Amino acid sequence: MPTAKRAKPKLAVRSVTILGATGSIGSSTVDLLKRQPERFSVEALTAHKNGVALAQLARELGARFAAVADPSAYNELKSELSGTGIEVAAGTDAVVEAARRPADWVIGAITGAAGLEPALAAIERGATLALANKECLVCAGTLFMRRAKEMNAQVLPVDSEHNALFQAMTAGRREDVTKVIITASGGPFRTWSKDDIVRKATLQAALKHPNWSMGPKVTIDSATLMNKGLEVIEAYHLFNLSPDEIEVLVHPQSIVHGMVEFRDGSVIAHLGAHDMRIPIAHCLAYPDRIDGPAKRLDLAEIGSLTFEKPDLDRFPALGLAWQALRTGSGATTVLNAANEIAVAEFVAGEIGFTGIPALVEATLNVAARRGVMREPGSIEEAVAVDHNSRLIARDLLPEIAAKTF
Repeated sequence: MPTAKRAKPKLAVRSVTILGATGSIGSSTVDLLKRQPERFSVEALTAHKNGVALAQLARELGARFAAVADPSAYNELKSELSGTGIEVAAGTDAVVEAARRPADWVIGAITGAAGLEPALAAIERGATLALANKECLVCAGTLFMRRAKEMNAQVLPVDSEHNALFQAMTAGRREDVTKVIITASGGPFRTWSKDDIVRKATLQAALKHPNWSMGPKVTIDSATLMNKGLEVIEAYHLFNLSPDEIEVLVHPQSIVHGMVEFRDGSVIAHLGAHDMRIPIAHCLAYPDRIDGPAKRLDLAEIGSLTFEKPDLDRFPALGLAWQALRTGSGATTVLNAANEIAVAEFVAGEIGFTGIPALVEATLNVAARRGVMREPGSIEEAVAVDHNSRLIARDLLPEIAAKTF
């Protein structure tokens, strides 16, 4: 007899807010919402300055509130939504207001330090926050996770690696975890010699990621392996780990996204296709599951999965992240600020590829000597450390440019 098809449970409608609706993560979230209109309602949407695109999404999803961070885009947004009944606003306070509105679930997908305050605003009212913003944890992780615990707010990791660890950890008790393993594709320069990286690592080459389609900042972070360094710092805060309990393995196929080792020697791995809709869908419906559109894995077609240790001599940025994590006292905030400046200057053609980790290391050293480093106790303090670190990094640019060009 054929097996009867299992009926899907009827679930309550979940209200959703998307902070950063027009970006890559926001767009993937929107795609999932459109596929499940009976399951989700949309409270608020935000964008940086693309008022036309934001207005279109707000109409399509039936949002109650739409906000642009850039005030110059307000008139455009207001005009596009005139007569719809959708509330509109502009400015950084408006984005924070979006996070404070009564949605059950908020995705923090605003990139950079601009995502800190609105994400914390969602935490402060006890919302479930699906976090896709690294800076919240890299720049103010201790503060962020402390407030989440105090407000009984749940933080769900959207990054594919941390979502993989989150899912794998459900196989046992937290106290039985001995280490977690974050995988890295290795980026476009994985097989390049150190000499070739120094001489030939152009912007065009750095932007050719072998597996993922991402924005330029994240793609270049992948090329330096700084993205894995930032993910080590995130894992430290998300899962209350020590630096020595976090390992990175280079896995060129990007099929295994994370592994968790337990005290009995068991290793639980999470596998998935190269599609950010998989971790987003997991967070969007958590603790339930929804149908996802991602391509299903065919391991026979893939054939083999390989792993190798990262080379910290060729990719020193990863080592710098571990160093900053162990240093504490706001060193990871300095690291992130310096890296953002370094990547921007590399994109602008002002420093060479190897100048990225060089500028980060120099900024960490100067910040330590000047007493800039301190563990942020508030968003304002995190922003101050970030600001002062950027000033130091900019002052160091001529020296680094001279060495890397």
